[in-house]
Amino acid sequence: MLLLHGTGGTEEDLLPLAALIDGDASVLSVRGNVSENGMPRFFRRLREGVFDEEDLVERTDELHTFLDEAAEEYGFKREKVVAVGYSNGANIAGSLLFHYENSLEGAILFHPMVPRRGIELPNQKDLPVFIGAGENDPICPAQETIDLKALLESAGAEVSNHWERMGHRLTESEVHAAAKWYETKL
Repeated sequence: MLLLHGTGGTEEDLLPLAALIDGDASVLSVRGNVSENGMPRFFRRLREGVFDEEDLVERTDELHTFLDEAAEEYGFKREKVVAVGYSNGANIAGSLLFHYENSLEGAILFHPMVPRRGIELPNQKDLPVFIGAGENDPICPAQETIDLKALLESAGAEVSNHWERMGHRLTESEVHAAAKWYETKL
């Protein structure tokens, strides 16, 4: 299980989620190596909600290469990686799906946005994806979730949405819904 924190988080933030989702999974949790006003992120943005696409593509490639190298170094099956990301971490996980076929076995994306528009996605046939979102999320509007789901499904992914009304907060019920989904899909 690959854990990817939100803006300002650390590699320790999502560890409790991993235990709730799959207590038996091996965990690889990374810290974003981009700093925004001292807050770790996985890629730069121009302003809230507007990604630096050039940096996003570069950092996505960097993460993809890191996963290949980590699989070799730590002896895990590269094709079995399931990403769990929140906000900025969900966006970089989504970007992996937008740029690479077979980059993940599945993904749990909490409060993601569409990483890039106007590109052709690689084949993601039958890839299980869970999206947790807020109907009233001021950072990630509901339309972003609707668009992301449609784009991933057009590439063949099997996408499930879970909606909350707690803004951009990651809720316990959202995590439990993801765990239940994970049990049936992975």
